[in-house]
Amino acid sequence: MIGFDEAVELIRSVARPLAIETVFLAKAAGRVLARPVIARIDSPRSDVSAMDGYAVRQADLAQFPVALEVVGQSFAGLAWNGSLAPGTCARIFTGAPVPTGSDLVVIQEDVDRQGGMAIIADAPGPARHVRERGSDFAEGEELLPAGRLLDPRAIVAAAAADVAQVEVYQRPRLHSLSTGDELAEPGTARDHADKIPESLSFGVAALGQQWGADLLGKTRLRDELRTMEQAARNSLEQGDLVVVTGGASVGEKDFAKAMFEPLGLELIFSKVSVKPGKPVWLGRLGEKFVLGLPGNPTSALVTSRLFLAPLLAGLTGQPIDRALQWRHMPLASPLNECGPRETFHRARSARGAAKILSFQDSSAQKALAQADLLVRQRANAPALELGAEVEVLDF
Repeated sequence: MIGFDEAVELIRSVARPLAIETVFLAKAAGRVLARPVIARIDSPRSDVSAMDGYAVRQADLAQFPVALEVVGQSFAGLAWNGSLAPGTCARIFTGAPVPTGSDLVVIQEDVDRQGGMAIIADAPGPARHVRERGSDFAEGEELLPAGRLLDPRAIVAAAAADVAQVEVYQRPRLHSLSTGDELAEPGTARDHADKIPESLSFGVAALGQQWGADLLGKTRLRDELRTMEQAARNSLEQGDLVVVTGGASVGEKDFAKAMFEPLGLELIFSKVSVKPGKPVWLGRLGEKFVLGLPGNPTSALVTSRLFLAPLLAGLTGQPIDRALQWRHMPLASPLNECGPRETFHRARSARGAAKILSFQDSSAQKALAQADLLVRQRANAPALELGAEVEVLDF
């Protein structure tokens, strides 16, 4: 059995980005760039006005008041092609190209329009209110590096670069297998006294999609080895990653690993010294991965957050550490000493502090919904008092 940090390093060593594909920008949100985005135009494409007002010649503002003849109008997307002669100006709007001959914009609040004349009573101040060509970025400049997650801010920059398509890493195709004779489709368990709703695959699928996976489907399996072996084969033929929930211990019907053994399963790690979730395991078959999670809901979701999220980060081209951004927060209540296994307590943020939930059972589901933090407590750590700093991870 290995420690948490060692398991993470093993994930780091094997989780490599998948193939590269080209997608239209409208479909690129949440993807990771495999190639940089290079600007194909200058931004702005010419000197443009930063305000609504009047484009003038600095030389005409030697004394005040001054009256300038309005000889044109310049709009964003509809520039005025004339040029300013001495004693003239042009009405201009935000984003509009500045006319030839003009070197500053006087905002409209400082101008008194009287028919065809613009009267400027006082000096408008030092600001030019002109955005110079290429002041944001220039053609040929790298706007977004490879490895950048295409979040809303990056999407704006990519579109501004005048690119219609981007090269990104493929999303891992994920298939979820839930095992257990006791499981029933949600909404039907009430009709069978010995059944419980199968809840894990829904949470695992949601977390997988959150971290960049394409969900191929969810399959519920009875504890029948031959049927499970065929399901394992089918899942690996279709997907890049299979997540199995349940059957991870050593009971007579715990076939989660056995179902993949005929296919040549190579274990990367088996059991991690963490609480909850000790039975978690990771294996590979060629370039494809199988992650085995415990069957208890809290154990499965905690280990999904700790191991599935960084695995998907690596497969989608993101840094593993993006999925494990620990930070410090004070405790809102005391914490007992830790046992020999590193423990991840479910907690919720309360006024800037981490409040440990009172119900920490690995089968909890109501308490699971209340948690938004994992509090990390190292193995054999001493008890902590109210206000002590702890490591937390968004859950």
